[in-house]
Amino acid sequence: MQNLEERAIGCFTGLAVGDAIGKQTETLSLQAIRKWYPGGIAGFHGRPGDVIPRYAGKRYEWRIGETTDDTEQTIAVARALLKSGEVRHEEIGRELMQCRKSVHPDLSIWTLQQSGNPARVAPDGDGCGAAMRVAPVGVMYPLFRLEELVHGAYECSIPTHGGPLAIAAAAAVAGAVSAVMEGADVLATALAAADAAGQGGSEISRSIREIHADLRAMKHLTPEIIAERWFPDRPQTKVPLAICLAAITGSAEETALLAANIGGDSDSVASIGGAIAGALRPETVNQEWFEVVNAVNGDDPVDLAGSLAARRIPST
Repeated sequence: MQNLEERAIGCFTGLAVGDAIGKQTETLSLQAIRKWYPGGIAGFHGRPGDVIPRYAGKRYEWRIGETTDDTEQTIAVARALLKSGEVRHEEIGRELMQCRKSVHPDLSIWTLQQSGNPARVAPDGDGCGAAMRVAPVGVMYPLFRLEELVHGAYECSIPTHGGPLAIAAAAAVAGAVSAVMEGADVLATALAAADAAGQGGSEISRSIREIHADLRAMKHLTPEIIAERWFPDRPQTKVPLAICLAAITGSAEETALLAANIGGDSDSVASIGGAIAGALRPETVNQEWFEVVNAVNGDDPVDLAGSLAARRIPST
């Protein structure tokens, strides 16, 4: 049985690997994935560090093995938690002000940084930007403090995402991560945390239940069927799909590959699902892929994960 540190490391490495694997197909449809990757995604396609062909000449030329704002903001949240010893949105906002990936006028982090105010509270925003960075809250807060965990997800969300769906989705992810840290039921805890988040919680919970029941009924999980039924292009499918893939497969590697081959918001689905599955079963994080990610990005999250695990409040 893994200890807290092993699970925390599995969470952070699973998240980073999923992020980089999924980035290869972000925003693509199934048809477009087949065009760029005729055999589908089976890992990193190309030489690590080279520009991913479909991003050549774009605003940001993402590289093979490079992580995105999902990982960068997760690291920012972890640093904020370690500095303050609790989840405070101003401290998180201060760390987010230093993030540089995917900072442009189309995204809410741009508004935060342009405001110059780390204590800013976003009035709206229902994307998955909060859920993608909230894993450190789940690593640090135990289930017997569920109310504080849910409030922590709220504090983590509001610098950029103040919408009810975003907050509920973040709470669900934090709950799922905390559950696997303790060997508790992932799905039940994610549902309880989403419901406790208030407005928006019932919609996120309903989506998790529907997607989980549908995927569990499938003999084999295939990207084609999942994309047809639950394509991750809206709040009601992105985070719930990530949670369900992790819970059903129990594998960070399988979750990342499924997400990458489904398309849509594939990097966020793969990173959120990879974080949960990586904490659940750290041995399922592909270490060769993580070595690529570590070499390309140079921001090894292992030490951060271990430090957060050491700060986790004992459950007994």
